[in-house]
Amino acid sequence: MDNYIVSARKYRPATFHSVVGQKALTTTLKNAIQNQKLAHAYLFCGPRGVGKTTCARIFAKTINCQNLSADGEACNECESCKAFNENRSYNIYELDAASNNSVDDIRALTDQVRIPPQLGKYKVYIIDEVHMLSTAAFNAFLKTLEEPPHHAIFILATTEKHKIIPTILSRCQIYDFSRISINDIVDNLTYIAKSEQVACEPEALNAIAQKADGGMRDALSIFDQVVSFSGGNVTYQSVIENLNVLDYDYYFRLTEAILAGEVSQSLLIFDEILRKGFDGQQIISGLAGFFRDVLVCNDPATIVLFEVGDAVKAKYLDLSQKCPVDFLYKALEWSNQTDLDYRYSKNKRLLLELLLIRLSQYNRQPASADDKKKIAPLLIVSSEQPLPEPPPAAPAVEPPAETPAAPLKKGILPSISLKNPDANKPAETAQQADLSNIVLEEAFSKEDLERAWKALGEKEDDTHLKFTILGVTPELQEGNRIRIGVFNPEQQHKLVVQQAEIKYFLAQQLRNNQFELEIAITDNPADYLPYTNHEKYDFMVKKNPKLENFVKNFDLLLV
Repeated sequence: MDNYIVSARKYRPATFHSVVGQKALTTTLKNAIQNQKLAHAYLFCGPRGVGKTTCARIFAKTINCQNLSADGEACNECESCKAFNENRSYNIYELDAASNNSVDDIRALTDQVRIPPQLGKYKVYIIDEVHMLSTAAFNAFLKTLEEPPHHAIFILATTEKHKIIPTILSRCQIYDFSRISINDIVDNLTYIAKSEQVACEPEALNAIAQKADGGMRDALSIFDQVVSFSGGNVTYQSVIENLNVLDYDYYFRLTEAILAGEVSQSLLIFDEILRKGFDGQQIISGLAGFFRDVLVCNDPATIVLFEVGDAVKAKYLDLSQKCPVDFLYKALEWSNQTDLDYRYSKNKRLLLELLLIRLSQYNRQPASADDKKKIAPLLIVSSEQPLPEPPPAAPAVEPPAETPAAPLKKGILPSISLKNPDANKPAETAQQADLSNIVLEEAFSKEDLERAWKALGEKEDDTHLKFTILGVTPELQEGNRIRIGVFNPEQQHKLVVQQAEIKYFLAQQLRNNQFELEIAITDNPADYLPYTNHEKYDFMVKKNPKLENFVKNFDLLLV
């Protein structure tokens, strides 16, 4: 009992070769040692439990080894290696920056740097969680880090590289440690299980590796926990019970019910999952991940992205052949949206049930692309009652005979809209006829025209068109000709496009539709106003010529 050591410490790597999942970095460090091209400062960064501090210790041990092997590993037989293995080496100094982050702690460290090693060539200073140092401590450390004694090597380790000030980063060689792959974790756990004589199912180790999320230390801690729970016989069922992991078998059952269009069955499976104590957020994120895995298995080119055991992979491959690709795309889209809406939903269970209903209904649709865009209503029919008979078809109704056009007459026009021209056309009834069938000839003055024109501008919703109308004054000429003088072709085009609606509105306001509307560019330069950006620029330059020199001096671009 007293001699028990957890697996994370007992099987901690002691050589570069035994480091799991970081082959590129360990090879680089070994080559640097063999070629005697050592930097004075290193920064090891990456997620937790991937081997940063372990590699720092192995590196410190190897550079002081007196009998390096041919492959660049420490011999573990010389006095320096023995001192390191027995934790009595004075050549390695470790500092936890999380609890020693003040200026005084760094000053004490820099004072020790001056003392040369008693045995070996180098003294290695490992500063763990270096991002926890205060700004003042970083600044006090800068000079020593940049120009340390030839016998001093600094190794900084952190999980949050972005919190380290740039002046520290520029003085270090940076090594980014990656997450350990699921296959590498499973292989290492298999080796440890054999060493400890623990029986393990491959699916159980795969579940532990997925739960560890790329961290070897977390995987070993979970492994110890599950071994204690299962009594030395680690099964997949014991892992999911101990870790509260949702069994992928539920996702298979749920997906098969969705593919069959069985809404009721999918809701019952969902209720069964909830009664086992799983959170809705965990369910929706797991379902989205499951659909992603099925989609990955659907294409041989992307199957390499799927990291599970062979037995489980066979089940995924079989299911992927049953799932249409367009269904998987839609399932991923809806699942992701539901995951985003889950946090703000007041009825979270209903939100997830609606997702299952939509997925089930989508798969029940016909194969037509147009039909698949629609979601069929949820229809539950009792097996004891027959389907209702469809209603009889209504008898055909002959279209009414055409009504002769109403005679031309004077009257009052209905209100109109420039924004929606189609709404301006009144219905063809006996009491109301189209504008073209109504004759209005009441006399109007210049003042009446200007008031009607102003009302037209104030009624318009389009801001650009509104100010175009309000910026000009209509002219009443002989023969009931109304001339609209605009300042540029753009304004002319806008009014010409709306000419029919403008005439309709003026006819209503003036009670007269016997006039002609002329929209032309004004010939009077005094009335001209700048419209485009270039015209505005020329207009301002005429008022202040210094503006042209300002644009040239600063090399400004006129768009």
